[in-house]
Amino acid sequence: MRSSCALGRGLARFVACSCLAAALGAVAACPALGEAPLRAPEELGLDANQLDRIDGVVAEEIEAKRLPGCVVAIGRAGGIGFLKAYGRRQVEPRDEPMTVDTVFDLASLTKPVATATSVMLLVERGQVRLRDPVAEHLPAFGANGKDDVTVEDLLVHRGGLIADNPLNDYEDGPDKAWERLYGLEAKEPGERFVYSDVGFLVLGKLVEEVSGQSIADFARANVFEPLGMKETGYLPSERLRSRAAPTERRDEKWLRGEVHDPRAALLGGVAGHAGLFSTAADLAIYCQAMLRGAAGNTSAGDVMSHAAVQEMIRPRDVAGHRRALGWDHRSGYSTNRGELFSDRAFGHGGFTGTAMWIDPELDLYVIFLSNRLHPDGEGSVNPLAGRIGAIAAAAISERARRGALAAKDSTQDAQKYAPADAEELRPLAGSAANGPSSGPSAAAHATQETLTGIDVLVRDGFEPLRGKRVGLITNHTGLSRDGRRTIDLLYAARDMELVALFSPEHGIAGKLDQEGIGDQVDAATGLKVYSLYDGPNRRPKAEQLKGIDTLAFDIQDVGARFYTYISTMAWAMEAAAEHGLKFVVLDRPNPIGGAAVEGPIADAGRESFVGFHTIPLRHGMTVGELAAMYRAERALNVDLEVIRCQGW
Repeated sequence: MRSSCALGRGLARFVACSCLAAALGAVAACPALGEAPLRAPEELGLDANQLDRIDGVVAEEIEAKRLPGCVVAIGRAGGIGFLKAYGRRQVEPRDEPMTVDTVFDLASLTKPVATATSVMLLVERGQVRLRDPVAEHLPAFGANGKDDVTVEDLLVHRGGLIADNPLNDYEDGPDKAWERLYGLEAKEPGERFVYSDVGFLVLGKLVEEVSGQSIADFARANVFEPLGMKETGYLPSERLRSRAAPTERRDEKWLRGEVHDPRAALLGGVAGHAGLFSTAADLAIYCQAMLRGAAGNTSAGDVMSHAAVQEMIRPRDVAGHRRALGWDHRSGYSTNRGELFSDRAFGHGGFTGTAMWIDPELDLYVIFLSNRLHPDGEGSVNPLAGRIGAIAAAAISERARRGALAAKDSTQDAQKYAPADAEELRPLAGSAANGPSSGPSAAAHATQETLTGIDVLVRDGFEPLRGKRVGLITNHTGLSRDGRRTIDLLYAARDMELVALFSPEHGIAGKLDQEGIGDQVDAATGLKVYSLYDGPNRRPKAEQLKGIDTLAFDIQDVGARFYTYISTMAWAMEAAAEHGLKFVVLDRPNPIGGAAVEGPIADAGRESFVGFHTIPLRHGMTVGELAAMYRAERALNVDLEVIRCQGW
């Protein structure tokens, strides 16, 4: 049974609350919500029936005792389309139903929402630079190899710091704790990804040193209060603690409105890595401000400029993990990320059972708040948060999504997304030879996203390579649509092993214009890179293929016969056939079109490295189509699988 309360449409600063009763939830008072009004899902381009699926997946997890309850908020730039409480916020020592205004210990959501946002404000005010060594602002931090660690290094977790230092380092008071923190060593700073609470502890201290205010005071005065987030902050008041979700017991006392993280607790409840409390309604205000900033639609009440937001959410490659400044993008910590989010989505999670993801391309945010540690310190919610994210993304209608994207940047997106009326479509740039100029087929072509083979492979969870030991033939063109190297994606993938790399003419980075390129080592992964342009023999050798059962190919072709990368692919296919290996081609579009085929055909018997097969000068095929033709016309007995590009 459900119950709801709705306020008048004119009360834009309030939200109607829909709560699931009985075993799942209960009705609560409707909280104030700054400038994030509740809207009917349909008003926001959301399918209410699709969003109703959340009820079932949450009920299953509560029944399995993976959490006592939660609050879910889903919204877009126009407001909140879904706000609901489930289950119980407390089961011991007494029972209390979850309500939509429950206050949660955000745990590591503190990192982006309070600390990283505060750092970005200092950056845009010219008080801090991302490239600054932290020791410029905190001289004591420079000890033991940390003098070159930058502010950006800490924000993306590549500062070389350990995840956590021992708890007893904090037991002699804050001054001694900071002395020990500053004395920690840095190991391989700038090279490895190590998710570090220590790094954000230091960033919180940096905000204090530069601004003259604690991270709690600075964030309140410069972020939360300007945005109208009245129930967000450190050390919540007695009024807020009364509706806080408890976590565990400490010293025989239930932690309710008191920070769960023991290091933050020993520092007085205020720290750069943990200690923030908030509600779903308040976090929705923050999410909408970030959506406005990402779209360049900042208003007078927003605290960060468009430029600062764009820089904050820009993903960086950190040893195969994609991280933004304070935010997760795609990394080993992304299990709470919805699979259907776009490549622009950024978010974060918290140890207590919280997660928040914002997707500027979909104009969508998903807030998941739980106290999964209550009452026994167990519980698991990251997969559930990810499933809810996928449900939310799937609730967006294609028409609404196209409209949002077109409004975001009509110049950039005009060639990617169709207008609402398909009859008004005109051809993409190029001649009529590139395809139909109007009508339904043009509409389908213009509105579908193009995915390369690696994008499809990632989307499908690397299923074709599961259980395989892979050798990858690639170079600098082997990138996913969000700029990640295919090398790093395969290296980090589970249930498969990337064993070795092979590079074509011009080397793995595409920079060498010479004969006789030697073998190398890929710095990010440590994998051996075998050169396939080291002399007259340009095929993978038997000794290089030891321990490999699958060869994969991911290089962008230009659509012309004389481009040698397709010759390298063909000879590698011959080697795979000879040694009984599977050959997987990660397909890519032909950049000069697939409809026009022009020029002379190479003469049979005169094939060479710059003309491997009897095809026209402009062949009109993708690398996957070429591979299929090579196998058929050259009678290669090779197990070939093409991960076809989509939407081209």
